[in-house]
Amino acid sequence: MTVLLYALGVLIFFSAILTSIGLHELGHMIPAKKFGGKVTQYFVGFGPTVWSKQVGETEYGVKAIPLGGYVKIVGMLPPGADDLVDSTEVDADGNQVQRIRKSNTSLFTQLVSDARAAEWELVKPEDSDRLFYKMAWWKKVVVMAGGPTVNLLIAFFLFWGVFSLHGVEGERQVDAGQPVIDSVSECVVPYADGARACRESDPKSPAFEIGLRPGDTVTEFNGTPITGWDQLRTLIRDNAQGEATISYERGDEVITRTTSTTVQARPDPDAADDEVLTQVGFLGVTPTSTVPITKGGPLFTLREMGTMTVETVKAIVTLPVKVYGVGEAIIGVEERAADSPVSIVGGGRFAGESTSSDVLTTSDKILFLVVLIAGFNLFIGLFNFVPLLPLDGGHIASALWEALRRGIARVRRRPDPGYVDAAKLLPVAYVVASILLVMGVILIIGDLVAPVATPY
Repeated sequence: MTVLLYALGVLIFFSAILTSIGLHELGHMIPAKKFGGKVTQYFVGFGPTVWSKQVGETEYGVKAIPLGGYVKIVGMLPPGADDLVDSTEVDADGNQVQRIRKSNTSLFTQLVSDARAAEWELVKPEDSDRLFYKMAWWKKVVVMAGGPTVNLLIAFFLFWGVFSLHGVEGERQVDAGQPVIDSVSECVVPYADGARACRESDPKSPAFEIGLRPGDTVTEFNGTPITGWDQLRTLIRDNAQGEATISYERGDEVITRTTSTTVQARPDPDAADDEVLTQVGFLGVTPTSTVPITKGGPLFTLREMGTMTVETVKAIVTLPVKVYGVGEAIIGVEERAADSPVSIVGGGRFAGESTSSDVLTTSDKILFLVVLIAGFNLFIGLFNFVPLLPLDGGHIASALWEALRRGIARVRRRPDPGYVDAAKLLPVAYVVASILLVMGVILIIGDLVAPVATPY
């Protein structure tokens, strides 16, 4: 059953991501066709074609590697000023056929020329008014922004469902009054080791040794009546390795036990920096607490997504550094950071482990999957707005630059500078694409050999 549930989680996650990719590409294709552009291909995936069907002038299909998708819009690259050559060829209707020069003297110009030539192999004389580069700048922006906007909309509606039905958990708040014990540490684990399991070499915690149990209510500490958790925590921390006499209620019984608190390096709960540790007294108990839940509608969802967007943008900016850290984890130099990025493989693992978990309820599993899929869509949408080719944001930036320089020319009564030639940035696009490919491979390998620990 566990294996089947794991497989089910992976299947749901990958199906959702592939659906998101398909909708992303529809976000490009639909406005492109609406504005009169010619779309010859619509594919989900890369590599060998698994299935395709020609409908009108567009071939729809699925490819073998489910790591993306694309639509082919004719005329993305304009011909260069020096690339058009005269041709005596005519088509079946008697129209002169234009050709693009295919040889140049330098590596980069050759790359650009080859790309133009490949682009114009698909251009027919009757397509002259349907070429993408000839569209108004704002139409180009709508077409290229359509894809990532769809991902953001998917994320919005999924988060809206979560926030309206389940709500958002706030900061955990200790219940008022005398502290009721929620859990007792069996051993003393160094703070730097995190929440690992106890080892035979770990000393028993003072609370465990005197028999404190979850549900006990602490009433006195060294003769001081206890009225709240903050007070008890201060008394424990200030006690260092001193003797501690503790009174607590268990049902109708009042029990008093004596032990000695141990000293551990712990962060100050009232300090802003939790990396600064201080040697303080330690007992080994945590109080019962309440997690406030806040529910909301569309505006609440937008506010929450605004906060997520800020954090996601920060993650995108630091992505190369974090991927480098994953590379170090792969070769065993460093441990994989808990907040390191994951690939679609890591996302599938999260999905599988959540659906097969014994500690999560069915509703918790569904919630985790929905939030996971929404989070991936939010990242994909925002990442595609990065203003670098070959990402959608690079094309958007080119269209906006075209609008700006044409506007300036009109104001200054200068000749129209014409269309922005995105082909000149293809060398940059190749470098960026290579970097993205390398980072993607590193993340996939990292998710296989040095995976991020699941949160449960």
